Amino acid sequence: MNTKEALKIVGGLSKPSKMPGWAYGTPAKECKTGTKLRDIEGSTCHKCYAMKGCYVFPVVQAAQYKRLNSIQDSRWVDAMAMLINSKKSKYFRWHDSGDVQDEAHLMKIFEVCELTPDTKHWLPTREAWTQNYLDQVPSNLTLRFSMPMVDQEAAGSWLNTSTVVTTAGRRTCPAPDQGNECKDCRACWDPSVKNVAYGKH
Repeated sequence: MNTKEALKIVGGLSKPSKMPGWAYGTPAKECKTGTKLRDIEGSTCHKCYAMKGCYVFPVVQAAQYKRLNSIQDSRWVDAMAMLINSKKSKYFRWHDSGDVQDEAHLMKIFEVCELTPDTKHWLPTREAWTQNYLDQVPSNLTLRFSMPMVDQEAAGSWLNTSTVVTTAGRRTCPAPDQGNECKDCRACWDPSVKNVAYGKH
């Protein structure tokens, strides 16, 4: 398999301007837990950023659904690993839009991480069932459970979490203070950072 074939299988990667590496997005409409949370005022998915702006452009939606459907392809793991390795990027974010679909999807992500040992991966998720697989998380992947409600305290039962806060003094993500970019911060990818607090936007 070459990179051209890999791109055709998985539908490509994304490159968020604020982040230090590449990412992968699927449709936010297909989030399992997120779809339920979007209807709850005060949840972190209410007025989801991935349900507006450029994310709703037909060409973007088409690309995201292609990526989602491609997960069922038996070649997906190898294709994803080839693309990530070809970028020679030290950092990768899973799901700048969308979320883990099921156990099979999660296991495939784990496989991709194992096949890309030179890349640090970050997987944010609102799927609480993923906690059952923390003992299988590859060493180069930080799986962060995203607390579902704004201003909700981080769950102590998780190794790594993220929260959304309305008080500036509680925010730990520096992006709003530096042009909405990560710059040299890598807290989200760092398993030693137990919780990352984002400001509500």
